[in-house]
Amino acid sequence: METILVIEDDPSILLGLKKNLEFEGYTVLVAEDGERGLTMAFDARPDLILLDIMLPEVNGFEICRSVRKHEPTVPILILSAKDQEIDKIMGLDLGADDYITKPFSVKELIARVKAALRRTRALEGEDAPFLFGDIEVDYSGRVLRQKGEPLECTPKEFDLLRFLIRNRGRVLSRDQILNKVWGYDYYGTPRTIDNFIQKLRQKVEHDAQEPDHILTVRGIGYKFEP
Repeated sequence: METILVIEDDPSILLGLKKNLEFEGYTVLVAEDGERGLTMAFDARPDLILLDIMLPEVNGFEICRSVRKHEPTVPILILSAKDQEIDKIMGLDLGADDYITKPFSVKELIARVKAALRRTRALEGEDAPFLFGDIEVDYSGRVLRQKGEPLECTPKEFDLLRFLIRNRGRVLSRDQILNKVWGYDYYGTPRTIDNFIQKLRQKVEHDAQEPDHILTVRGIGYKFEP
């Protein structure tokens, strides 16, 4: 089974999570402060991170930002007593996959852990080419083909298309796309996304002005429909 890192400074919550997750068959690593947790996140390379926000040394938001910069796919589930909408939005914008407020149901938490790990396993099985319309996306070779013929595509265009496909059916804001594909340290603008989207449409859509797959969601961003 997978390894889960729990970063939590409340000893009773930490012990309870450790026992329940181990009962489910997971290997559980624990850290009681943010600095130790951040070190373990990089050294141990866990399959999932359960992360408190209010931590000594380094807070959970900073840990989430740092981990996401270097580990874009590891699921991060935030556990926090901070239940304000702005805190949830901040956590999700920084790259958390889920935000669970305290007190929480252990059964629900474990269900969310299992769901996040299932999504990760599904993405890791993504080596097979993805097909939509007459376009083939060869992940292992990082090549786009149209009717078997290679299409010219920059590395960043490929990364953008891959991210859209991975999140197909979901509405993605420009900030989410910018942070995930370009990184949190990139000082771009929403216009950057619009320009790359238009270039991709010109390559993979039959009509870039009336796209079938890379769709605009007015006032929010974009979504991919296969």
